[in-house]
Amino acid sequence: MTHKAPSWIAGADNPKASMRLFCFPFAGGGTLAYRDWSRHLPSQVELRPVKLPGREDRLNEACFQEALPLVRVLASGLASYLDRPFAFFGHSMGALLAFELARELRRQRQPEPFCLMASGRPAPQISISQVPLHKLSDAALIDVLRHYGGTPEIVFREKALMEVFLPMIRADLAINETYVFVPEKPLDYPIRAFGGESDVVPRTTLDAWRQQTTGSFALHMFPGGHFYLNEAEGPCLVNRVGKELEILLSHVS
Repeated sequence: MTHKAPSWIAGADNPKASMRLFCFPFAGGGTLAYRDWSRHLPSQVELRPVKLPGREDRLNEACFQEALPLVRVLASGLASYLDRPFAFFGHSMGALLAFELARELRRQRQPEPFCLMASGRPAPQISISQVPLHKLSDAALIDVLRHYGGTPEIVFREKALMEVFLPMIRADLAINETYVFVPEKPLDYPIRAFGGESDVVPRTTLDAWRQQTTGSFALHMFPGGHFYLNEAEGPCLVNRVGKELEILLSHVS
């Protein structure tokens, strides 16, 4: 089926595809983080990065600052794209959005993904106890972001870029930091977790994603820090994602 892409979705139709992979951005990120993934994914995968308000060609829209209101709107925004098997991948904040969207689709009795892939974020039932970064001064927040990496230095140097970036990253950080986990029954399809071996996110908190599924679970670690997916190991991650999708989809079909 050919779609007229709504503002929530990037990527292109893939006539050879038998499934879609929706990719959710990390805090302060957008669809560009996934722009090269299609070169490393199997031809049967249609890559669909998710475009959130407040970035790219949606700069005139207000950013969401809470997870649940955002996923409710996402459930509607992605509805016309759930007409074939699909999976979710999210990194950091994106993992949280993917998880809560999966639960929202279940609550609405809508089609559900055949796999949830979570990267670089503790399992949702684990509280993130830290200084609320979204409330820091501009200077302090910039120092933290430089420490984490993942943001090009030119962004920090250009005043016009910072006027756009800082409100967006604050809103995204608020999504993470104000989130309150509400227990529900585990998902009944596989979860795959991914992480960087030198990330500040401990391996044990990634492994805890297994508690959110009654299906199979696997954890894959890669060299690198929090933004390992943008580093040299990025293609290795995408290759692993592609292999997992092929295997899991064969069980669905």
